[in-house]
Amino acid sequence: MWKERVGRVFPALYRLRVAQLRLSRHMQNFDPRIRYARTVSEPLPFVCKRHQSLLRRRLGATDPQLQENKITNLRLSSSRVHGILIRPGETFSFWKLVGKTTARKGYIEGLLLSHGEVRTGVGGGICQLANLLFWLALHSPLDIVERHHHSFDPFPDDRRVLPFGSGASVFYNYVDLRFYNGTAETFQFEVEVADRHLKGTLRSANEWPYTYHMEEWNHRFMEQDGKYYRQNEIWRRTIAKRTGNVENEERIIRNFSEVKYSLEPQQLNEGQDEDAAGGA
Repeated sequence: MWKERVGRVFPALYRLRVAQLRLSRHMQNFDPRIRYARTVSEPLPFVCKRHQSLLRRRLGATDPQLQENKITNLRLSSSRVHGILIRPGETFSFWKLVGKTTARKGYIEGLLLSHGEVRTGVGGGICQLANLLFWLALHSPLDIVERHHHSFDPFPDDRRVLPFGSGASVFYNYVDLRFYNGTAETFQFEVEVADRHLKGTLRSANEWPYTYHMEEWNHRFMEQDGKYYRQNEIWRRTIAKRTGNVENEERIIRNFSEVKYSLEPQQLNEGQDEDAAGGA
């Protein structure tokens, strides 16, 4: 929250801080102990997980043209990720692959979530790609070594199929999304921007012996000090394909975010103590 206040009251100080954080991340990226995923190849033979998300949704009173702009930005950013291999010992970094989203590269104005508000900026909308990649990675043994989430819930649900708070926030270059492959297997992301959906596939060189199931628990809206919040937990089950046995169950995400839209009275009275959304 302090970053939101500083950004509004002292914009020059905020820009200086961002520049400092970006320089610090650039320096960290030279760490010789980290091997980044860089190799692109033809599709690996085995599918671990497929998912798709709608490109156009109702987002409050925002200009629909910004969603069309987002699709342009997604085409550019997705092309940098499509086909990338994550070999044993390698780290996938969203920003190492996508790079800075500038107008010179063809990126245009889209929606951004910043300082606790919905804004516009060049390259806006590519968080949808980060969301997709994060969801795919959750259905794999890849270690999530860096993932950030938005501190607020900006829009009411519109045809949501995944649990609230299962996405990822990215901001060049220090708010990154990173996965580490600590297995002996090679994995691969495929991404496609189709007519209505952003489509993604996680593949592997050999059939992986486990599947993963996500469940949402304890979802509810609540009021505190005159503000509204939304909370939930997301749990993951690891299931052996051969036996169907649950090998592991763990809570991987706990969300608590301020709600920025109006709530219906019944929403505050709804509590969900059982899983409300998930996918194998």
